[in-house]
Amino acid sequence: MSKKYHFIGIKGAGMSALALLLSQMGEEVQGSDSTDYYFTQRGLELVDIPILPFDEKNITADVELIAGNAFHASNNVEIAFAEKNGFKYKRYHEFLGEFMKRFTSIGVAGAHGKTSTTGLLSHVLNYATNASYLIGDGTGKGDAESEYFVFESDEYERHFMPYHPEYSIITNVDFDHPDYFTDVEDVYSAFYDYANQVTKGVFAYGEDEHLRRLETKAPLYFYGFEDNDDYIAKNVERTTDGSTFDAYYHDEKLGTFKVPTFGKHNVLNALAVVGVAHQIGFDLEDIKEHMLTFPGVKRRFTEKKINDVVIIDDFAHHPTEIAATIDAARQKYPEREIVAVFQPHTFTRTIALIDEFAESLNLADAVYLAEIYGSAREVDHGDVKISDLAEKIEKPAQVVTVDNVSPLLNHENAVYVFMGAGDIQKYEYAFEKLLAQLTNNVQ
Repeated sequence: MSKKYHFIGIKGAGMSALALLLSQMGEEVQGSDSTDYYFTQRGLELVDIPILPFDEKNITADVELIAGNAFHASNNVEIAFAEKNGFKYKRYHEFLGEFMKRFTSIGVAGAHGKTSTTGLLSHVLNYATNASYLIGDGTGKGDAESEYFVFESDEYERHFMPYHPEYSIITNVDFDHPDYFTDVEDVYSAFYDYANQVTKGVFAYGEDEHLRRLETKAPLYFYGFEDNDDYIAKNVERTTDGSTFDAYYHDEKLGTFKVPTFGKHNVLNALAVVGVAHQIGFDLEDIKEHMLTFPGVKRRFTEKKINDVVIIDDFAHHPTEIAATIDAARQKYPEREIVAVFQPHTFTRTIALIDEFAESLNLADAVYLAEIYGSAREVDHGDVKISDLAEKIEKPAQVVTVDNVSPLLNHENAVYVFMGAGDIQKYEYAFEKLLAQLTNNVQ
């Protein structure tokens, strides 16, 4: 690897993580993207990775091109120039499929929970064995001396098909990305094919009816809360400072583990991590110790306080994820009102799952909705409006704009959970600014 790497779309979550990883391995890295701020760019700026505006002049013979999956000749000048002038490039997932062959690789796949689980597994293995990793929150670490590589394995457009990891966790199967998958069986078929590319061990959530149908070439281990699972979490205690559980492998107690995260889903994530570590042969006392210090991942139940107001930022953009995030908020703040502020991501997903969105948002005490965030890969045909979702929600629901978030002030002793994969953070920042102004006026 002697060339400079140029990332087309370097602010993408996976792309920025890969850029950081290669930079830490001593490679020369640069990238291009839009000038709009995105939360991943801070990590790139801290290590002085150049972020350039999109420009065909960035495409030269001395760079190796890695292209983000959202960009094509039709919507990006650099890819259009590269294709016109014969410059070859690899997609992010194509490059990653080759890169991971240097290590014993451990993938984390699933419709939901990939980033949180990858983050926890990366954290404990990094301290136990100096693992390299690539997390979907824009975080990456690269060390050529690492034996293990932990990475997030994304199913969208079957991007995980170039991956042949030694081990993989599969957290669940659910219908999502309706712009690509036709139904849940289509999603399952993708995971089935991926699972059969894993060479040494698959760890699947046992209470998922789809995953129970898996037949794999590698050994298959189910994890969950039921007696027919291979790895079982028993005696679960969920408190305001995290969750504790006893981990069993069949009838063998492996130990008592505590994870400083919230929600039933995070108990399952931690159990999956224990299962992987157990099968590989790590000292589970090390895993237990380092699990206690897990700081979480970006945009996954990320908290801040302004005076006594609790604000939670989360990437949740699917009904299952919304329900899990609200469950986590109730565990940590059982005495507070839970106020959901949600922005649907893509028109196709909103249309396909509108009833499920309403059902999950009803788990909050009050709901505020932001305008639907349309993806660059779709066109708004006017088939759905945010008011359509508001009408289906039984709890008090109101549409707000980024210019006026003052209705959110109509709550006392509340936890505000901002959720979405678009630009929901603009609404969050507007609310934080409003709270700061009120504080200054009082003073």
